[in-house]
Amino acid sequence: MNWNSRTELLLGQENINRLGRANVLVVGLGGVGAMAAEQLARAGVGKMTIADADIIEPSNINRQLPATRSTIEQKKVEVMASRLQDIHPELELNVLDEYLRDQRMVEVLEPSFDYVVDAIDTLAPKVYLIYHTLQNGYPVVSSMGSGGKTDPSMVSIADIAKTHHCQLARMVRKKLYKLGVRKGVRAVYSPEATKKRAVIEEHSTNKASNVGTISYMPAIFGCFCASEVILNLTKKPF
Repeated sequence: MNWNSRTELLLGQENINRLGRANVLVVGLGGVGAMAAEQLARAGVGKMTIADADIIEPSNINRQLPATRSTIEQKKVEVMASRLQDIHPELELNVLDEYLRDQRMVEVLEPSFDYVVDAIDTLAPKVYLIYHTLQNGYPVVSSMGSGGKTDPSMVSIADIAKTHHCQLARMVRKKLYKLGVRKGVRAVYSPEATKKRAVIEEHSTNKASNVGTISYMPAIFGCFCASEVILNLTKKPF
């Protein structure tokens, strides 16, 4: 069964082979990362590492691909692993049920990756992943904030240096500048103003605030991330 015949029709056999040889790392399997990982699998990427330590919660159902009534309290990474291999049985999948930070993140980046997708929503590990990805010479696409926004037509991809009117992008730029990085990171972002009523303060160890999110926006960010990877791996201009 030639399940990717439509992709081949669009991109050609040579590019199908390129995708089949590609090795991609996706860190974070929330609304953005899970969608990015699925689109990469459906496009025929041959090898993927996925990483997340979260458990599916009821509040994830409104926007996250692995979240359904039947998967509540299951591990996101395990649900996504099963889903991805059901879609693409030949996918060589490395599953990391952990939060990547500090030295462990450096270790995970030691194998050679063709692309890294950053879908982390916590600032410090996000910046750490971007920085060490660049240090290893791998291309990276990083998702900025999709929360508090509703207009899909404003979502864009640009170098991190050219992002604007996005609070998370501003903080990422500031941290990267201190590390000597001013460009070279592809960022998915939206300059749409965040709805103020959608933000509440949070006092957990991972987040400083909680932001309201509509179903389609994280998925769109994830699709933009996947398109950046696929089109670059197949040498197609975005």
